[in-house]
Amino acid sequence: MDISATDRDGAHIIHISGRLDTLTAPELEEPLRQAIEKYPAVVLDCERLDYVSSAGLRVLLTGQKTAIASGHSFALSGVSDAVHEVFDMTGFSDILQID
Repeated sequence: MDISATDRDGAHIIHISGRLDTLTAPELEEPLRQAIEKYPAVVLDCERLDYVSSAGLRVLLTGQKTAIASGHSFALSGVSDAVHEVFDMTGFSDILQID
């Protein structure tokens, strides 16, 4: 998985590509937590995310909980139909803000 970040329109945007699974989820966990604690608005750009496993879902849930605890916002954008289907099947569509 590749991870990069940019700032745009008052939001810190984290761009990810590839697979968010057991092997790659730890790569995203700490940078995501730090960004959510530091920036009032964080967007995870999932346009190039191909796959998400339960380990990836755990990282996203932790990010959402961190955002709520810090009073910051956390949203996902560019979610593909395949990844959105995983969110729908697991109920994460109701938990995460998906733009």
